[in-house]
Amino acid sequence: MEQQPDRPLDELVGQIPEGWSRVQLSGESWGVTRTTRANGKVVTVSAERLGGAERLSANVWITTDGPLLRPCEVPADAVLDFLRSAAGEYGT
Repeated sequence: MEQQPDRPLDELVGQIPEGWSRVQLSGESWGVTRTTRANGKVVTVSAERLGGAERLSANVWITTDGPLLRPCEVPADAVLDFLRSAAGEYGT
């Protein structure tokens, strides 16, 4: 699992394909859904470990001051770690 630690949040989120996709992270399969709304200004990322109970989700608001992470019931660090790992696995 290759992480992308120095990439901005909007770039990390941009690596997640729109809609549902599957990604392997540390040998585990995850189902990831990315939904973009409000003319690209709000992106929701939801992920669940397939065959397990682990889940996370967050909204990213793209503002004039830059992207703003709004995690849903999980720590922001957990979302960022996931996005960094997933961006590396999606191939860029």
